[in-house]
Amino acid sequence: MSEHRLIQFKSLADERGQLVALEANREIPFEVKRVYYMTGMVANLPRGFHAHRNLQQLAICLVGRCTFLVNDAREETSYDLSSRDVGLYLGNYVWREMHNFSEDCVLVVLASEHYSEADYIRDYDIFLREVKLRE
Repeated sequence: MSEHRLIQFKSLADERGQLVALEANREIPFEVKRVYYMTGMVANLPRGFHAHRNLQQLAICLVGRCTFLVNDAREETSYDLSSRDVGLYLGNYVWREMHNFSEDCVLVVLASEHYSEADYIRDYDIFLREVKLRE
């Protein structure tokens, strides 16, 4: 079954500020092979609309906020990301859409694999068929 969940990171804070450390195979449930970030998104222009066959990701909203709608072919769940010490884990075969970006949103994504266009499923009906075949 496809997995998605929020992960609360350990945060160390004092009068000097906040420190959040992320380590592969600890807070990040995979080895990180790629990191990218998105900025300058427009609130009413959603992104995503795809799933991955093999890729696992961890999305963290470092600044601002955004909403993820995720679907594992059984149910749709909405996650509001707005905290630097919470990440959204997205396993493989999870359809994702990103909405409601704040003007200052900075979204960083850690990925388990290097970029591969062949790993993307960009058609929702094909996504549903592939999930059904995996069951």
